[in-house]
Amino acid sequence: MAKSNGGIIGALNPTSFGKCTVTSQTTSGTLTTQPGTRLTQALVVAGGAGGAQGFSGGGGAGGFRVVCATVCGATAYPVTVGAGGAAAPAPAALGNSGSNSIFSTITSAGGGGGGATAAAPQGIGASGGSGGGGGSCGATDRAGGLGNTPPVSPSQGNDGGTGRGDPGAGTRSGGGGGGAGTVGNAGSGSTGGTGGTGTASSLSGSPVTYAGGGGGAGTVTGGSGGTGGGGAGGAGGGGASVAGTANTGGGGGAGAGPNGASAGGSGIVIVKELNKASGVWNLKSQFSAVKQGTWVLPQDTFDLDFLVIAGGGGGGGYCSGGGGGAGGYRTSFPGGTKLTLSGYGSASAPVTIGAGGAGQAGDVPSFTTAVPGSPSIFSTITSTGGGYGGSTPTGAPCSNGNTGGPGGSGGGGKISSNGGSGNTPPVSPSQGNNGGNGNRAGCSFGGGGGGGAGSAGVTGTGGNSGAGGAGLANSISGSSVTRAGGGGGAAELGTHASGGSGGGGNGVGPGTGGSGTVNTGGGGGGGGRGPLTSGFNAGGSGGSGIVIVRAPSARTFTAAPGTNTVTTLPAPAGGCKVATFTVSGTLTVS
Repeated sequence: MAKSNGGIIGALNPTSFGKCTVTSQTTSGTLTTQPGTRLTQALVVAGGAGGAQGFSGGGGAGGFRVVCATVCGATAYPVTVGAGGAAAPAPAALGNSGSNSIFSTITSAGGGGGGATAAAPQGIGASGGSGGGGGSCGATDRAGGLGNTPPVSPSQGNDGGTGRGDPGAGTRSGGGGGGAGTVGNAGSGSTGGTGGTGTASSLSGSPVTYAGGGGGAGTVTGGSGGTGGGGAGGAGGGGASVAGTANTGGGGGAGAGPNGASAGGSGIVIVKELNKASGVWNLKSQFSAVKQGTWVLPQDTFDLDFLVIAGGGGGGGYCSGGGGGAGGYRTSFPGGTKLTLSGYGSASAPVTIGAGGAGQAGDVPSFTTAVPGSPSIFSTITSTGGGYGGSTPTGAPCSNGNTGGPGGSGGGGKISSNGGSGNTPPVSPSQGNNGGNGNRAGCSFGGGGGGGAGSAGVTGTGGNSGAGGAGLANSISGSSVTRAGGGGGAAELGTHASGGSGGGGNGVGPGTGGSGTVNTGGGGGGGGRGPLTSGFNAGGSGGSGIVIVRAPSARTFTAAPGTNTVTTLPAPAGGCKVATFTVSGTLTVS
């Protein structure tokens, strides 16, 4: 019996001739497929949630999903683009959750509203695509909402950060809303938590980051919105919140005191109708597809080594601050798993360089806490910012202290408080280490050292401070350079400690802690009072991060903007190409 496939025996799999048509829907409507389309790749981002009022939580980002869907040709499909959630109408109310976005069988859930200045359940961030940041109520911390709700795989989002209550020192801060890429950051003292970072997609033809979480509000400083359209949180001193960016699914910033909260950003749906030739083909069908220009060629793949270091955390201050933790450190070089980009002839990926966190302020009318570093991102690789150094809460006695913040590497604790956890959130291999604990001996207080990429921060003894953890050396650039050292702790009456090798700032007193070295991800040093001196001193700022990418000699790199560099390594590296990013931009490889 004659075979319909020309006598070849094998599985017949569906093919698609969508001509790689891309349609971006910014409002709800209808998408009609090309006659030959059978397979699509769709980016579906839901609406971001609104923030809450009154030193409360930022809105969670809308769910972010990239899914392949089987469709019929020349068929109209309804598309729903989710609206952003409205801001909370009153201090005791949750921010409104965002609305779902839908294409075909794919649904992304709206972001969860920010938690309010209220008891549970209003004080807890709402669950959603990404969860809303937690609010605060009295001295009680409030949890952020759950992300990836309802659960899908791969995950559509992350949890919101915890909101911090008032320990009696006039400080409150809401957690940041979760983002598609990372969890929202917890509030810290009087500083609102930063919104979780979004995730980049190139489905539209160029890399764009979507679904960043909204920043939490603080009594002194609002948390910044996450990359990808998240709005910044408001501040009690008069800083207004910011709405999530339209058609990104970004969460809205939380409001502070009388300053109102802001709405989340609307979602977006982008559909690419694929060309795909799979299964068994006879010569007649193949020849016809070639003539029509629909015969699919395989994509090129580009295997790249990387080093991604986030911004270091700021050092604590006041009288014996802990050192800031180093920015998260992730690398494939040498011998690790490379990152693969794909495209027809070339491929591009966005690069984000994380800023170092500010140190705790010194003698100012309203004391602020230290700030964690910001994440650095290359394509799908995210390194988390370093944790802030432990410090004294606003207006509290110098003998009070708080724990170091978690992060890529954890910040050092102050006085008798623990250091922050490193490798947070956890990745393998680990991106960092814990901060050292603070200590006291009678009336002498010492801050712990911030964790480094190579070792944990040191716990001081006898009222002396601890040194910052060591960084790690890497030769991806062609020469060995050590980066991501933790900041040294400071003491009130004892000895100040040095920062870890790899850019960690030194503990200093009396005076401002040393800053982490630029583009190393080093943690900021703690600020201390010093023997027989008065006043309160500031912590040092963390160093900014860096991204370095390496490819074989046959490849060509373009790094934008021009501040970033591309070099060719001499022998014995065999002409390998190296792109070094010190500011955010885009890498193209061909």
